[in-house]
Amino acid sequence: MSTVLTEESAPVQAPLQDRGARAVFALARFEARRLLLSVPVVIAFVAYVAWIVWRTRESWDGYPALQEADQATQSTPMLVGLAVLLGAARAVVRSERHGTEHHFSVLVLRPWQRTAAHALSVVPAALLTAVCVAGQFGWEALKPGAIGHGSPAELAVGPLTVLAFGALGALLGRLTMSAFAAPLLVVVLLFVFVLGTGPSEAGGLTWLAPAVTVAGPDALPSDLLGRPAAWHALYLAGVALCLSFLAVAAAGGRTAAVRTGLVLSLAAAVTGGVLQARGATPSAELVAARERASAHPDLTCAEHGRSRYCAFPEWAPRTGTWAGVVDRVQAVAGGSAHDRPLVVRQRIDARYGPGTDSAIPASTEPHRVTVGTAWGGNRVPEFSSAVAAVLVAGTEAAGSELCDGRMVTVMWLSLSWQDDPMNALRRVRLDDSVTGSAIVLSPTNPLSMTEGQTDVVRRLLENPPAGVGARVKEHWAELTVPGVTTARVADLLGVAGPGKADSCEE
Repeated sequence: MSTVLTEESAPVQAPLQDRGARAVFALARFEARRLLLSVPVVIAFVAYVAWIVWRTRESWDGYPALQEADQATQSTPMLVGLAVLLGAARAVVRSERHGTEHHFSVLVLRPWQRTAAHALSVVPAALLTAVCVAGQFGWEALKPGAIGHGSPAELAVGPLTVLAFGALGALLGRLTMSAFAAPLLVVVLLFVFVLGTGPSEAGGLTWLAPAVTVAGPDALPSDLLGRPAAWHALYLAGVALCLSFLAVAAAGGRTAAVRTGLVLSLAAAVTGGVLQARGATPSAELVAARERASAHPDLTCAEHGRSRYCAFPEWAPRTGTWAGVVDRVQAVAGGSAHDRPLVVRQRIDARYGPGTDSAIPASTEPHRVTVGTAWGGNRVPEFSSAVAAVLVAGTEAAGSELCDGRMVTVMWLSLSWQDDPMNALRRVRLDDSVTGSAIVLSPTNPLSMTEGQTDVVRRLLENPPAGVGARVKEHWAELTVPGVTTARVADLLGVAGPGKADSCEE
């Protein structure tokens, strides 16, 4: 009888020994669905999408440089990664928390295969993150003012970060089998990577972090960034795979495939880590290229109307926008300035790499205007002020030294044609004021306004008297003569003068 039972039991045991990939993927699909529907992950993705919508609507004032926009997709996915880490770890220890671990001995999957399924379950979350990254970057790229191009390696950082964090959660759950380890680790990672309390100085070690973004006031051309993005993507991919294979090995997986995968993924992580550390230090060729771009750049020039506009190749499509501002400023100017040909030349200081804020000296060449790589928002009145200063004073250097009544003429040319002149006046001043003395921002050396000049300009912009534009053209020679007082300029333009003489007129 026992022999009969043994023989009859053989067909029942056969499926239990069929522990193939199909069962692993089936469990991975189940766990992935459960992970994506877990409360922390849902909240993280909702917050992520809301952040994308809130930020991207007005980012870079509608004029993004895509070599910066790709980096902007990297940091926020870490929040999603932390939620996935927590969910993956909780899924691994679920049987321990519920006291059902001993029941799994009758199933078709061994512990290491179940761990492999948990590691695979984080892949859909990474893919969904990739969709969000593509949506954010695509939105930026479709803006009419977008220039440059993004890097696929930079765009891969967000999804790879989620993948690595999820694999870390699976490994942590398998090693500790504790429900408290993952939340504690999430808190640590939150402070180190997301809230910015970790090291931030540039260097090879910085690139061991999931996301390394460098933000500065002006974007650099793509070939001057010097970011080891491809090696960093390889490093993150290697780390994610290595953590996954470690989790499987910790659960008892000792197959040749697991050992091979562990060795290869570790080699990829080490290779990417070492090469990205080396790439973080600018090469001699890159340093020389940055020097050339700062001192003697190779620009692409185009003619728009009477003037010539020279820009780095990636910014060439923007020359027409600059020309529109120049035309509007010259349209309200008088004398020879109304038709004077200008040379608008893009200038940067790339010697110290991205993320630096270096002052660009004013040009001493006649009728030359500097423009930077940023545009939109405050950059428009800053550029128009530089154009107006060159039309009035002749050079940028001379314009930055104006202290007499000509400053009123400069600000009228710069702001009177804009949609909201008073708001433009506030935005172009360093302290965002419309009263008192202030520094006026410019692509190069700033200009300055005295209290009296500010009063006259404010009266001209708030309630411009009838025919003020005609008066500017009629009295252009006197309005732009060196030494003209602010009171005389106000009288010529038909508004009340300042209460007292400006310091430079005494």
